[in-house]
Amino acid sequence: MQLSDEGHSVVVIDKNRDAFRRLVHFNGRTIEGELAVVIGRRCSKASEADALSYVAGYCVFNDVSARDLHNRTQQNTAGKALDTFAPMGPGITLAEEVGDPQTLRISTFVNGERVQDGDTDQMIFSVAATISFISENITLEPGDVIATGTPAGVGYKRNPPSFLRAGDMVEVEISRVGRIANPVIAG
Repeated sequence: MQLSDEGHSVVVIDKNRDAFRRLVHFNGRTIEGELAVVIGRRCSKASEADALSYVAGYCVFNDVSARDLHNRTQQNTAGKALDTFAPMGPGITLAEEVGDPQTLRISTFVNGERVQDGDTDQMIFSVAATISFISENITLEPGDVIATGTPAGVGYKRNPPSFLRAGDMVEVEISRVGRIANPVIAG
């Protein structure tokens, strides 16, 4: 990552590696557009009132999941931790530029069709509550990233279910934060 001269943008995604693979031996690829929170200073046992003071900035996060692999285990990690999954970017938008993280619109598009649309004020847990809860037992370090959750419209919960295929283009956009686009490739 390289901080720009203005101190506003940090490159997170290498433009040559912005695709994620739809692995041929797994089916059931879905995406979840999410707000990513980037921690800016060491955070342990933060109160909810102070939690946002630990945030350096925010990114757009594409939480790719292999639902079939997910369903083979009791843990979500297996279906979310594959190579090329979890692209984020397009850079870090500084917290002071974003303002209140509970006033952002999140939209996800597949091949230009809006498949998710929601506001961060609809989150089950606010960004501040999430940071406070996590920091009760885990010390967060500068650069740690928290993916905060997704609006309705996740592919496997749609009727009928909708899964990604090679050739699809996924875009996630968050107001005042940015937009990322990730092609789905066979791999």
